[in-house]
Amino acid sequence: MKKAEREEYLKNRLVEMQVYERALREKGTSFIGGVDEVGRGPLAGPVCAACVVLPEDFDVLGVDDSKKVTEKKRNELYGQIIERAICWGVGFVDNHRIDEINILNATKEAMLAAINEANEMLRASSGAKIEHLLIDAVKLPEAGIHGTAIIKGDAKSTSIAAASIVAKVTRDRIMIEMEQIYPGYSFASNKGYGTKAHYEGLREFGPTPIHRRTFL
Repeated sequence: MKKAEREEYLKNRLVEMQVYERALREKGTSFIGGVDEVGRGPLAGPVCAACVVLPEDFDVLGVDDSKKVTEKKRNELYGQIIERAICWGVGFVDNHRIDEINILNATKEAMLAAINEANEMLRASSGAKIEHLLIDAVKLPEAGIHGTAIIKGDAKSTSIAAASIVAKVTRDRIMIEMEQIYPGYSFASNKGYGTKAHYEGLREFGPTPIHRRTFL
C-alpha cells in the first residue's frame, strides 16, 4: 500500500471508528469516556485499565485496538493521545487482589479507578464530568455513569481504542521494570504472559511476589 493510500485508509478508519461517539454527540453528550483494560490473561503482574476522554476534533490517525498496533507505533500514539485528550486516567489491581477477588472483579476495580481518575482531571480543569462511558465488553453500572458495553469495542470505537493503547503502554512499561527486579522470566518481552521462557523461569526459580497464584 502506497503512503497516500495508507493515509486515506487511516482517515476512513478513523471516521468508521467514531460512529458511537458521533451518535452520542448528536444527542448532546459532550464528555465521552472510552474504557479498556489489558492484562487479564498473564500469569504475573497487574491488570491495568485506562479511561480516555477525547475531543470532538480528535484526528490522530492510526488509533486502533492496541493488539493490532506495533510496539513502536503504540508508544508514538500513546504520547499523541495523552497530549490531545481532554482527560485520562489509569487504574491498577495487583496480583494479590486478583487472586483474592478473581480477574473479572479485579478488572472492574481497575476500570473504576481509571474512570475516577479521569473524572477528577476533568472536574479540576473544567468543572465538568464524564457523561457517558463506552466500555470494551464489560458492563459497569457501579460507575454511576450511563454506559454502553461494546463487544470488541477496541476495534469499533476510537475512545476505547485510545484507552486500550494507554493501558497497554502503561502496563508494558511496568513489566519491563519487573524484568530488572525479577530477572529470569523474560518479563520485558512476554509482559507476564505464559511463554516458553516464562515457564522455564518458573521451573528454575519458582514464582515471584508478582505471580498470580490462582493462574499457576
